[in-house]
Amino acid sequence: MDKPEDSTPRADNSAEATRDEEYEMPCAEALLAGALALMTGHAQACCDHHRDELARKIVDNLSALSQHAMLSPDFKSVVWSLHTRWVQHLHSLAHHSGTAEPLLVPEEQRVLWHSTPELVQ
Repeated sequence: MDKPEDSTPRADNSAEATRDEEYEMPCAEALLAGALALMTGHAQACCDHHRDELARKIVDNLSALSQHAMLSPDFKSVVWSLHTRWVQHLHSLAHHSGTAEPLLVPEEQRVLWHSTPELVQ
Protein backbone atom coordinates (compact mmCIF):
# COMPACT_ATOMS: atom_id res chain seq x y z
CA MET A 1 0.00 0.00 0.00
CA ASP A 2 1.34 3.41 -0.91
CA LYS A 3 2.06 5.83 1.88
CA PRO A 4 0.17 9.16 1.55
CA GLU A 5 2.32 12.18 0.95
CA ASP A 6 3.12 14.30 3.97
CA SER A 7 1.37 17.66 3.59
CA THR A 8 3.60 19.49 6.08
CA PRO A 9 5.91 22.00 4.46
CA ARG A 10 9.55 21.09 4.37
CA ALA A 11 12.49 23.42 4.89
CA ASP A 12 13.35 23.40 1.17
CA ASN A 13 9.78 24.46 0.33
CA SER A 14 9.86 27.42 2.72
CA ALA A 15 12.16 29.41 0.45
CA GLU A 16 9.77 28.74 -2.44
CA ALA A 17 6.78 29.81 -0.33
CA THR A 18 8.59 33.02 0.60
CA ARG A 19 9.25 33.77 -3.06
CA ASP A 20 5.52 33.42 -3.73
CA GLU A 21 4.96 36.42 -1.42
CA GLU A 22 7.69 38.57 -2.97
CA TYR A 23 6.83 40.84 -5.84
CA GLU A 24 8.87 43.12 -8.04
CA MET A 25 6.88 46.08 -9.29
CA PRO A 26 7.33 49.76 -10.08
CA CYS A 27 7.14 52.19 -7.16
CA ALA A 28 3.69 53.52 -8.06
CA GLU A 29 2.25 50.03 -8.30
CA ALA A 30 3.85 49.08 -4.98
CA LEU A 31 2.29 52.15 -3.33
CA LEU A 32 -1.09 51.28 -4.80
CA ALA A 33 -0.79 47.62 -3.74
CA GLY A 34 0.21 48.76 -0.25
CA ALA A 35 -2.74 51.14 -0.02
CA LEU A 36 -5.15 48.40 -1.11
CA ALA A 37 -3.69 45.97 1.44
CA LEU A 38 -3.99 48.63 4.16
CA MET A 39 -7.60 49.29 3.16
CA THR A 40 -8.31 45.57 3.53
CA GLY A 41 -6.64 45.61 6.93
CA HIS A 42 -8.67 48.66 7.91
CA ALA A 43 -11.91 46.87 7.03
CA GLN A 44 -10.87 43.82 9.05
CA ALA A 45 -9.19 45.60 12.00
CA CYS A 46 -10.11 44.32 15.43
CA CYS A 47 -10.06 47.63 17.28
CA ASP A 48 -10.33 51.37 16.70
CA HIS A 49 -6.66 52.03 17.49
CA HIS A 50 -5.60 49.77 14.61
CA ARG A 51 -8.11 51.41 12.29
CA ASP A 52 -6.74 54.87 13.15
CA GLU A 53 -3.16 53.84 12.43
CA LEU A 54 -4.08 52.07 9.21
CA ALA A 55 -6.14 55.05 8.04
CA ARG A 56 -3.18 57.38 8.63
CA LYS A 57 -0.92 55.14 6.56
CA ILE A 58 -3.56 54.92 3.81
CA VAL A 59 -3.70 58.73 3.69
CA ASP A 60 0.12 58.83 3.43
CA ASN A 61 0.18 56.30 0.58
CA LEU A 62 -2.58 58.07 -1.34
CA SER A 63 -0.82 61.40 -0.89
CA ALA A 64 2.42 59.95 -2.30
CA LEU A 65 0.53 58.36 -5.20
CA SER A 66 -1.22 61.62 -6.05
CA GLN A 67 2.18 63.23 -6.57
CA HIS A 68 3.91 60.36 -8.38
CA ALA A 69 5.53 61.41 -11.66
CA MET A 70 4.76 58.17 -13.49
CA LEU A 71 0.98 58.42 -13.11
CA SER A 72 -1.36 60.15 -15.51
CA PRO A 73 -3.09 63.38 -14.46
CA ASP A 74 -6.49 61.64 -14.50
CA PHE A 75 -5.25 58.85 -12.26
CA LYS A 76 -3.70 61.40 -9.89
CA SER A 77 -7.05 63.17 -9.73
CA VAL A 78 -8.84 59.95 -8.77
CA VAL A 79 -6.22 59.18 -6.13
CA TRP A 80 -6.45 62.72 -4.70
CA SER A 81 -10.21 62.36 -4.45
CA LEU A 82 -9.71 59.10 -2.51
CA HIS A 83 -7.13 60.86 -0.33
CA THR A 84 -9.64 63.59 0.51
CA ARG A 85 -12.26 60.99 1.46
CA TRP A 86 -9.80 59.14 3.70
CA VAL A 87 -8.83 62.41 5.42
CA GLN A 88 -12.54 63.00 6.09
CA HIS A 89 -12.78 59.44 7.39
CA LEU A 90 -9.85 60.12 9.75
CA HIS A 91 -11.65 63.18 11.09
CA SER A 92 -14.77 61.10 11.59
CA LEU A 93 -12.78 58.40 13.44
CA ALA A 94 -11.25 61.03 15.72
CA HIS A 95 -14.64 62.60 16.38
CA HIS A 96 -16.22 59.26 17.33
CA SER A 97 -13.30 58.16 19.50
CA GLY A 98 -12.96 61.58 21.16
CA THR A 99 -9.20 61.68 20.67
CA ALA A 100 -7.50 65.03 20.67
CA GLU A 101 -4.27 63.86 19.06
CA PRO A 102 -3.42 65.29 15.65
CA LEU A 103 -4.90 63.31 12.80
CA LEU A 104 -2.16 64.06 10.34
CA VAL A 105 1.31 64.13 11.84
CA PRO A 106 3.88 66.38 10.11
CA GLU A 107 6.33 64.34 8.05
CA GLU A 108 9.33 65.20 10.23
CA GLN A 109 7.53 63.78 13.29
CA ARG A 110 6.40 60.52 11.73
CA VAL A 111 7.78 57.27 13.03
CA LEU A 112 8.48 54.72 10.32
CA TRP A 113 6.79 51.36 10.72
CA HIS A 114 9.71 49.59 9.07
CA SER A 115 13.32 50.50 8.52
CA THR A 116 14.50 51.19 4.99
CA PRO A 117 16.19 48.12 3.49
CA GLU A 118 19.85 48.49 2.68
CA LEU A 119 19.43 46.56 -0.56
CA VAL A 120 16.43 46.65 -2.86
CA GLN A 121 16.11 44.05 -5.58
